Amino acid sequence: MTFFRSGRPPRRPRSWAITGLLVLALISLAAVPSGYVIQRPGAVFDVMAEVEGEPVITSSDLKTYESESRFDVTTISLLGNRESNPNWIQVLFAWADPDQVVLPLDEVFPPSKTTAEVRAESTAQMEISQQDAIAVALGHLGYEVPRRLYVNAVVADTPASGLVIAGDFVISAGGVKVQTFEELREQITKTEGAEMELTVERDGRLVQLKLAPQPRDDSYYIGAMVGYTYQFPKKVELQLGDVGGPSGGLMFTLGIVDRFTPGSLAKDNHVAGTGTISGEGNVGPIGGIRLKMIAANRAGADLFLVPEGNCEEAEGFVPEGLAAVSVANFEEAIQAVENLNAGKTFPALSCKN
Repeated sequence: MTFFRSGRPPRRPRSWAITGLLVLALISLAAVPSGYVIQRPGAVFDVMAEVEGEPVITSSDLKTYESESRFDVTTISLLGNRESNPNWIQVLFAWADPDQVVLPLDEVFPPSKTTAEVRAESTAQMEISQQDAIAVALGHLGYEVPRRLYVNAVVADTPASGLVIAGDFVISAGGVKVQTFEELREQITKTEGAEMELTVERDGRLVQLKLAPQPRDDSYYIGAMVGYTYQFPKKVELQLGDVGGPSGGLMFTLGIVDRFTPGSLAKDNHVAGTGTISGEGNVGPIGGIRLKMIAANRAGADLFLVPEGNCEEAEGFVPEGLAAVSVANFEEAIQAVENLNAGKTFPALSCKN
């Protein structure tokens, strides 16, 4: 008589081998760098509050006022850098998560720059953005803010390299006096690559330089990074801890106006947003708009200010329960806040044609 043992048949050696291979594969995926970085919704910072125990906005020259409004700078959390990037398991999970974005490492950290250099550049962008925000806010408050066009950096191996130096004040281009970045760009584009004369002020004296702009996309460039230096009539100081990049400009500007104006600019509403701010008050696009809207929604914002240049990217992706409006400049941002104060209903975000 033959007897059979009841229960599960013994596992075959082949099954153990397959399981072992899968485990080894997972271990390998967890150990091998991916060459990607992962972006996630980051922290939000209320510019009307304190960071690390210190007010974000202060002044030794202007009277400050308490406010019930909240103006949030939104950020992106970045996992990975050139020295240490996520493993493949983290990348695979991020690809499957709509609240995360996977980007090639070189797109965020160019091979020509170290992680430290990228971070230093981000810090410099934040400082420039804050200066522009102070200038626009003081102008909105009725102060005259003289400014000058100057060179803050020169890109290597470009027409400006070896001729223009950081700290030069730009006086004229192609024989035409220029006072704004737009005027300078217009004169550079007009050359269509022909040699032009650029006049700068260096150490108190005028210097004439000759260079030929190079084509780039549908325009021309010289390789000088230009910004504004301001003569502020009142001292305003901003600090936001370890946050870099230029994208807080718009929200800083709103916060400065609120801090030095009686009452609450947005009443007791919670406004979040993003966008650079130029010396003329124009709001510029930034990266990661969808992730920043998620961060604002998680923080409980009532309204999100979307730069006009990011509108198409944001359209259709505004989180449920968050109102969003596209703004091209600071005055449109102020109008949006006033509409919020008046209790107006914001339609679904729709981009201008």
